[in-house]
Amino acid sequence: MSRINSPAELEAFRKDILSKRDPNKPCITLCAGSACHATGSGEVAEKLEEELEKQGLIDQVEIRKTGCHGYCERGPMTVIHPEEISYFQIQPGDVSEIISETIRGKKVIDRMLYKDPETKEGIVKESEIPFYKFQERLVFGSNGSIDPKSIEDYLAIGGYSALKKALYDMTPESVLEEVKKSNLRGRGGGGFPAGRKWEGSRDDPEEVKYVIVNADEGDPGAYMDRSLLEGNPHSVLEGLTLGAYAIGAHEGFIYVRQEYPLAVENVHLAIKKAEEYGFLGKNILGSGFDFTVTVHQGAGAFVCGESTALMTALEGRVGEPRPKYIRSNIKGLYEKPSVLNNVETWANVPLIINKGADWFTQYGTEGSKGTKIFSLVGKIVNTGLVEVPMGMTLRDIIYKIGGGIPGGKKFKAVQTGGPSGGCIPEELLDLEVGFDELTKAGSMMGSGGMIVMDEDTCMVDVARYFIAFLTDESCGKCVPCREGLRQMLKILTDITEGRGKEEDIQTLEDLAETAKEAALCALGKSAPNPFLSTLRYFRAEYEAHILEKKCPALSCKELIAYHIDPEKCKACMICARKCPADAIDGGKNKIHMVDQDKCTKCGTCYEVCPPRFGAVQKVSGEPVPDPIPEEARIIRKGKKK
Repeated sequence: MSRINSPAELEAFRKDILSKRDPNKPCITLCAGSACHATGSGEVAEKLEEELEKQGLIDQVEIRKTGCHGYCERGPMTVIHPEEISYFQIQPGDVSEIISETIRGKKVIDRMLYKDPETKEGIVKESEIPFYKFQERLVFGSNGSIDPKSIEDYLAIGGYSALKKALYDMTPESVLEEVKKSNLRGRGGGGFPAGRKWEGSRDDPEEVKYVIVNADEGDPGAYMDRSLLEGNPHSVLEGLTLGAYAIGAHEGFIYVRQEYPLAVENVHLAIKKAEEYGFLGKNILGSGFDFTVTVHQGAGAFVCGESTALMTALEGRVGEPRPKYIRSNIKGLYEKPSVLNNVETWANVPLIINKGADWFTQYGTEGSKGTKIFSLVGKIVNTGLVEVPMGMTLRDIIYKIGGGIPGGKKFKAVQTGGPSGGCIPEELLDLEVGFDELTKAGSMMGSGGMIVMDEDTCMVDVARYFIAFLTDESCGKCVPCREGLRQMLKILTDITEGRGKEEDIQTLEDLAETAKEAALCALGKSAPNPFLSTLRYFRAEYEAHILEKKCPALSCKELIAYHIDPEKCKACMICARKCPADAIDGGKNKIHMVDQDKCTKCGTCYEVCPPRFGAVQKVSGEPVPDPIPEEARIIRKGKKK
């Protein structure tokens, strides 16, 4: 295909692509995102091609290796179109049966279907599975249906029609006004209105301006931006080009972590194809508008997710934040006006331009419009990426989409917003998800991490964990973050190890307040959130650790001990055989005991003790029973003496 130089040529090419596609032709879409790739989707893809060739169907069936489908818990997964038959946890050994039974025989294989937790009935269609049924997949939905390496696939679903519309039917000002009217807020953490940010750059008299994609996603457990860039890179490029047109920029950058090789590979290929077809470069679509994009691979510094640190790194210097006396949309990269938004924000822009701000604002709350992609992980039945309308409650996300807490455990808290977010307790489960609502609750939207915790989670240790992460990731440029977080970590560690003092809580509050007020960048200012939110909702746990030297969740190793109940021990010797520290004294017909001096508190004995016995017990803040006299440890005929 030669370069496309006009709207007419674009639509003619799109029509030609669609004319060659039979909607009734069987198409196997196979998730080839990072998560499914790690569980073997590459081997499944090879086997599919081999089996189709073997059964003489290679020309009659299409295989499309797509981006992430979202339901990462059940990968590798396939959806067979047009029937939308969904199979999960596919192994290479299943492929022959899929081809012979489903493709050739038109039969559904029940054992590979999703099973309803209550009825145990198999659900055939992806859209009817609860994980998908309650989502609103406006941005992420195309991930499961297109090959990210194929620009034709993107064009077949209407790709680059928003760019055509903007360049030929709208002025830069009208594009900007549509984004402002939509009240699209940045999905990267701050939630600043995208249109207002763009307007600041647009109005600046400086001729050179830049637009930037922040794909430096480093939050523990979060992979929304990575999966979107892997699975639909052209949507991000189109959004970025629309932003460039709106503010008058002619150069853009994508800052992506180099440890995301699939995202890097796919976005490089997308740029190459977009340039070949005339969607990037000189005289885009014959409109006279020029725009180029460069990919910059970051080295994995968490602080480079902050806008000014990212721009400093793009300039080839150490990625450290700088004071925002003047906003980066006025003086950013190379001291020029620079609009920086994250992957998800840019991917929303083509939808807004195509369908209009009024369409976009039908989703969401008064202050938070559209949808949001969350990484739903932790103590939850269904883990993966979910896209929900703003305003959906945490309860609905966790229970309707996530399937609730596994193992019959009780929900305790959900942490939103990444390591700088806060922990929200059970009494706030009916909170509507929105930028302002989460902030009022002591948390934040962040980039979209959502970590669910159950009753076995110690909230003091959660605060310690995230403060430890942020301490390691601090760039060290300002004292409140560099030294304040270090001191907070030391105190929190002391509390979880039984060395806490009554004055520690006040000291932690003082350090947190100083960081919030005086830290240089958003990392330092938001870093105290894990501590402040857990103290706000779980103060009793802090007091138990400090005053009673007790961990109510039985989680902190230094505050717990394992012992064996002599009334329940059956002398089965399982725990003794499995103990890696050889800390269990016992033998055949002899009640076992834990040698506390040898015990490393790894919990193996607790895990392997048969539930029907329940002899190994985990305790905190209670004295471990004295050793049983030798003569009383003998078991005869099932009775203890």
